[in-house]
Amino acid sequence: MVKVSIVNVVATTALDQEVDLDDLGKHGEILHDSEVYGGRVAYFTPPIGKGKVSIFVSGKMISVGTKSEAEAFHALECAKAFLVEKGYVKPVVLKRLVQNIVAVADFEENVNLERLAQDYKVIYEPEQFPGGIFRMEGQIRATVLIYASGKAVIAGLKSSKDIEPLVQKLEGIIKAYA
Repeated sequence: MVKVSIVNVVATTALDQEVDLDDLGKHGEILHDSEVYGGRVAYFTPPIGKGKVSIFVSGKMISVGTKSEAEAFHALECAKAFLVEKGYVKPVVLKRLVQNIVAVADFEENVNLERLAQDYKVIYEPEQFPGGIFRMEGQIRATVLIYASGKAVIAGLKSSKDIEPLVQKLEGIIKAYA
C-alpha cells in the first residue's frame, strides 16, 4: 500500500488593481518591510487555516504552504476579504489557479535506481544527488524524485485528482525495480 500525502499547494490569483503595501504594512496581520522586501511584497497569514499569502503591488497574490486546493483557495479569499474590509481594494471575483502541487509518497520497497535509470529516462548521478529525477510525460505531467528507499517527492501537479493515477503508474514501474 503506497502512502501519499500533499505537502504544499501553490495557487495564484489577481485582484486586477494595485495595492499600497506600505500603508498595508501598518496592520498587525501583514508582514511588510519595504527595506527588506524592496517594497514589492507583503505577507498575510489567514486567521483560520494554514499557509501564507504573498500580496504584490500589482494586486497579484500567491498562496503557499497549504495542504489542499480548498485550503489554498480559502487563504486567497481570506486575503482578498481582508484587503476589501480595510479599503485597499474593491470587491472582485477571484480567478484562482493551482500552479503546483507537491506530494510525498512512500512505496515501501527499495528501488534499484541504477537499473531504473538504464531503462527509463531517469537522471541518476549518485555523486551529485542521492535520488533519481524522473520527468513524467503524457496527460499527467510531473517531476518525481525517487530515492533508493522507495520514497518519492512528486512536484508539478496541477490537480490533486492527478495524484492517484500518477502514483499507480509509478507503483508499477517501481515494483519492477524493487
